[in-house]
Amino acid sequence: MFESLSFRLGDIFDRLKRKGALSEADVDASLREIRVALIEADVALPVVKDFVAAVRVKAVGEEVLRSVTPGQMMVKIVHDHLVETLQGDSSLNFNAVPPVALMMVGLQGSGKTTSAAKLARLLKEREKKKVMLASLDVARPAAQEQLAVLAKQIGVACLPVVAGERPVAIAQRALEQAKREGYDAVILDTAGRLSIDEPLMQEAAAVHQAANPAETILVVDALTGQDAVNTGKAFAARLPITGILLTRIDGDARGGAALSMRAITGKPIKLLGTGEKLGDLEPFHAERVASRILGMGDVVGLVEKAAEAADEAENARIARKMEKGGFDLDDLAVQLKQIKKMGGMGGILGHLPGVAKVKKQLDAANIDPSMLKRQEAILSSMTKAERKNPKLLNASRRQRIAAGSGTTVPEINRLIKQYQDMTQMMKRMGKLGKAGLARQGIGALMPPGGFPGGLKH
Repeated sequence: MFESLSFRLGDIFDRLKRKGALSEADVDASLREIRVALIEADVALPVVKDFVAAVRVKAVGEEVLRSVTPGQMMVKIVHDHLVETLQGDSSLNFNAVPPVALMMVGLQGSGKTTSAAKLARLLKEREKKKVMLASLDVARPAAQEQLAVLAKQIGVACLPVVAGERPVAIAQRALEQAKREGYDAVILDTAGRLSIDEPLMQEAAAVHQAANPAETILVVDALTGQDAVNTGKAFAARLPITGILLTRIDGDARGGAALSMRAITGKPIKLLGTGEKLGDLEPFHAERVASRILGMGDVVGLVEKAAEAADEAENARIARKMEKGGFDLDDLAVQLKQIKKMGGMGGILGHLPGVAKVKKQLDAANIDPSMLKRQEAILSSMTKAERKNPKLLNASRRQRIAAGSGTTVPEINRLIKQYQDMTQMMKRMGKLGKAGLARQGIGALMPPGGFPGGLKH
């Protein structure tokens, strides 16, 4: 997400930070580069012009030109203005008598039905809401069945289909049933079209009038760039849109739709679809997104992901085993699964500072992004006894595991070496204790050859 823009801006600011002082000409040259970077990121031209003009007003003042660290001040100004551009009330409105109606609108193919299910899962898991899904899409074949299947996967209710029922009647029945059965929220998945037309808008307006939703969320595909912005303008002109959900943001390395949408439509971005899985939906936080665009990372978001993926009881059990030096390959498999739940190494790196440069270095080092899957396959191909006691893994057993997992013996050797380095580190930690660790620092825990994978400490 935002990788190309983040990398371009990172280069610009790195050059500024190396200068002890900045002249007005330096600022203007940097702003020209920022302007080009934003245009290449598919940010709408009016937004680019306003953004650069606003940054220049602050940047050519004494605050930057006379600053002790002018490069850092320039980064702060751009960061603050990014936040200002993206800022809006991103919380979902539940200030209404339950069941609260949430209406999803948008074009066909924008990911509306999947996003409705993702939102239901997020409300159920994070907000502890009792949610019902209802499909109002009677035009697209199997749309109602698709939503019912997704609802079953995430464990929420879906309004039963009544043949021949029209969208307004479906919305009314959904709200009546939800009220009788004590639901907190009803998510109404409306029909879309391949393009905006009058029948689509009339149907959406009729449903809105009947359901009186607390939230009318426009779902748009970030990958469509300026088309997404045009769609946003058209819907906002005809419906009282309260917020935007951007899908496929993980595939949008440029980030133009996210930056343009808020400024052009005047509506806040509320949610980001960050992947294909039903758990890949994040609440939108302007400050965090601005930090990620500028390569500062989103550590708070990473902590939230880790907490969601973690099994507290399992982690406590593994922690106790680590203290006693009994960590085995079964425990390593549990840890790999948790990393996978967090979106793999890519999902973790995406939240860390300097991500664009780190990813470029990893790509240059030819590190295989499917490594975690391969390591999981290796561990799954071992017997329970082998995972409990890696000393059993002689040459013939390693050949058998390689054949069973579709990997190679050197890959198995590398995994076992990583495991051995981890266990050595845990033993050192146990011997040093908290006082010794505080005295000698983290370097005392590292294996003699550095981190697994060849990285030096």
